[in-house]
Amino acid sequence: MPNLTVSLPEELKQKMEEFPEINWSALIKRYVESKVNRLVWKEQMLRQLGAEREFDEEALRIGEKIKQGVWERLKKEGW
Repeated sequence: MPNLTVSLPEELKQKMEEFPEINWSALIKRYVESKVNRLVWKEQMLRQLGAEREFDEEALRIGEKIKQGVWERLKKEGW
């Protein structure tokens, strides 16, 4: 498994050392995993939203063509 080195201010490191019962590496690893998972989910939702938006726009274009065609037919029929 690859390693990641993080630089911290000395003051923060000293404060962290006051809590030796906390596995800081595991805590940071869980946070990074959670953040990455949220970002991946967000990207997936944005792609899906984009695809749905394209679908909606195409449906509106088709609807406008149908509406125009119906209007033209009704005009020819004397409505």
